[in-house]
Amino acid sequence: QVQLVESGGGLVQAGGSLRLSCAASGRTFSSYDMGWFRQAPGKEREFVAAISWSGLRTYYADYVKGRFTISRDNAKNTLYLQMNSLSPEDTAVYYCAADRGHMGSYDRAATYDYWGQGTQVTVSS
Repeated sequence: QVQLVESGGGLVQAGGSLRLSCAASGRTFSSYDMGWFRQAPGKEREFVAAISWSGLRTYYADYVKGRFTISRDNAKNTLYLQMNSLSPEDTAVYYCAADRGHMGSYDRAATYDYWGQGTQVTVSS
């Protein structure tokens, strides 16, 4: 079991940037594959990005490639999502998630075992 806490969300104008963080409790963070998902009102939770336990492999949804970067600092038990060139379509609650097993279907929410409470990202026009 692990506790995940997201931070860094807020209000930003279109074209701006935000950096989200996800702090994990416990001492086993480095063994988990990690992902970011987002959910807008009236829509299902959708995949944003994922990273392997070692940080050597990353995966992105097509709509964020070239704009978002997922990274992790295992020494700090922290996952990051750098978001650039934000648009109103990026407005959503962003969640971090941990997979205690080996990453398989990284773009499916059911793959992940632990979830944070989410942080709101709002991009104005």
